[in-house]
Amino acid sequence: MHLIEIKNGELIETLQARLAELDIANGAIVSLIGGVDSFRLSTMPAADATKDIVTDYDVPAEMTGTGEIVNGAPHIHVVMAIEGDKGVSGHLHAATVGTWFANVYVVPLDA
Repeated sequence: MHLIEIKNGELIETLQARLAELDIANGAIVSLIGGVDSFRLSTMPAADATKDIVTDYDVPAEMTGTGEIVNGAPHIHVVMAIEGDKGVSGHLHAATVGTWFANVYVVPLDA
């Protein structure tokens, strides 16, 4: 298992770069935990599950998530805790890490 710590920067881009450095093309993201300054999620509209509704949130959030790595690309689903004891969830497209951190626990799959 690998722990990838992200302390500053764009989470998905930084994670993808670290995965490449570690030569991990496929694997499981068994845990994602931390806090971000802003983020972008998508969910599916009820009328058409083949489409995405992408929403940007310019608010800080605590997060937890899991996912997979396929051909070097991370695919992560998250729950983001935002002000007012609210949870927002979906597919994570981007997140800015700066004030806090993101820890990503990865188990590589054999080729």
